[in-house]
Amino acid sequence: MKLSAHPLWLVGFRPFFTLACLAGVVLPLLWAALFSGEMTGPSGPFSLIQWHAHEMFFGFGWAVLGGFLLTSTKNWVNVRGYHGAALIWLVAAWLFERLGMWFAGAWPRPLFLLANNLFLVSIVAMLVATLVRHRKTDSYKDNGFFLVVLPLFLVAKNLMLGTDTFALGVTIALGLFRMAFLVMLERTMTAFMKGAFQVVLPRHAWLDLPIKGLGLVLVAAGLLPPALVAGIALILAALLLTRFFLWKPQLGLRRLDVGVMYLGYLAIAAQLLIEFVAVAYPVAWIGTVSVHVFTFGAMGLIIPAMLVRICQGHTGRKVVFARADKAVLWVMILGFMLRLVAPQLYPAAYAHWIHLAALCWASAFALLGWRYVPFLFRPRIDGKEH
Repeated sequence: MKLSAHPLWLVGFRPFFTLACLAGVVLPLLWAALFSGEMTGPSGPFSLIQWHAHEMFFGFGWAVLGGFLLTSTKNWVNVRGYHGAALIWLVAAWLFERLGMWFAGAWPRPLFLLANNLFLVSIVAMLVATLVRHRKTDSYKDNGFFLVVLPLFLVAKNLMLGTDTFALGVTIALGLFRMAFLVMLERTMTAFMKGAFQVVLPRHAWLDLPIKGLGLVLVAAGLLPPALVAGIALILAALLLTRFFLWKPQLGLRRLDVGVMYLGYLAIAAQLLIEFVAVAYPVAWIGTVSVHVFTFGAMGLIIPAMLVRICQGHTGRKVVFARADKAVLWVMILGFMLRLVAPQLYPAAYAHWIHLAALCWASAFALLGWRYVPFLFRPRIDGKEH
């Protein structure tokens, strides 16, 4: 069989969710070992913290987001989508970037810059081209948000590796991922609730549009006056919580596979409230809590459930959360508690909480990989091509 014709290269989620499981296992364990000094870190013109933040956002995070968007954009505009050689190129570029981030200190600066930008430039160009070229058949008229958000990831990525621009880069990257989650949740929660409970969630333009608009403004939070950022964060959190209660959480929280999406949604609101508190009422404990409430609470809780649904549904299987799938979600909830709650209760054991939380994250994605990577290497079971 020709390599580009292998089932792995039929559609974007297949190779990139495979990479997401790989990154989800390796990157947290590497960070825990680096944090405790058990191994020598990557060489490069950046700190270990910068490496960790970059790799979780642009290694793991973009493996997930890339797989999701390569798959969803083709469905939104009703085209075949990128496959075969195009996906092989993107995967090679993603792997090249991981090598560049680890061996940057031994590479000439131009080669490092090439490795660090090749993947993201390529995939952003492909996604934007799909949305622009087929805009007349686009099912979602608010995909214009992605035309703004996607190129800005390149800005955030390069700022995160600068000595004096790291904090700004993290703020922008978090804001961009938050935007992606806000759009994704708005589109998927209605379908999940209809499928699980046969209820139709209300949709209100007076909530949906301001939520996305304010989310986009907060992408630039690092460039705005802190008081203004705090006010916008508080308003956005209030709008999100208003919609949360309109979206029937009393039903959604009854089932773990749907309830974890609600918990991730709450984590986004909680992160915004923490940003407000950090400005209005500065307290010593906040530190990196805001970032990790989003990364562990929103990304960590929502992404595994999303991977299960897509890996089953898009390979022709009925979406059913088996015991192993539910175990993944419980492990991630435990990891959230260990990473965010336990250090506040017993800060003296902070390094141990880091190790345990990393082990939870890695274990969850190892189980997901064991369950679903074999599906991604095989044809759909319903006979459809892709």
